[in-house]
Amino acid sequence: MVFQESNDFKTKVKIRYKIEAKNSELKNAHALGLADSHGISGMNIQAGMTIFAVNIKRILKLIR
Repeated sequence: MVFQESNDFKTKVKIRYKIEAKNSELKNAHALGLADSHGISGMNIQAGMTIFAVNIKRILKLIR
């Protein structure tokens, strides 16, 4: 409760919605919530490729 009243917490809460929106997009729109392969290394590759694709999508949107 004390931490929630601090200025540090209030500052971080103001930007959290942006991070949560991006996590939601990765999970729901790009199927990051489902593993396509077995093992940690396969999931790491899937996460990396998904994040790469989302970043390329954002770059193309910013260029337009």
